[in-house]
Amino acid sequence: MRKMLYVLFAATILVSCSANSNKGYESVDADSFAKFIANEQVQLIDSRTPEEFNSGHIPGAVNINIDDENFRAKVNELDKSRPIAVYCRGGRRSKEAADIMVGCGYDVTELSEGIISWKGEIEQ
Repeated sequence: MRKMLYVLFAATILVSCSANSNKGYESVDADSFAKFIANEQVQLIDSRTPEEFNSGHIPGAVNINIDDENFRAKVNELDKSRPIAVYCRGGRRSKEAADIMVGCGYDVTELSEGIISWKGEIEQ
């Protein structure tokens, strides 16, 4: 019985948060990203490590590290009725994060070349 419950729990997690969404998100340049995050409804997520985040991030961003073992659980705490904007340093990790977020049922826009392409303000 315990084994069956474990299997059902694992299946529920996989179905609710698929890691293979076949993109399903928009990847945009820094200018388009700046316009997108100007909307107060957008949830801005920095998917880098806490150390990278603390060295400088886009104002208003919340740090949810893609490499954290609890990444999916933290993502599932976000408001699914509001769009997400996600970025990392160069674009690789944010694409991975966006794919997971889309698999969890979120509307996601990703900064294609990461914060290194960002032309706006940086908060320390």
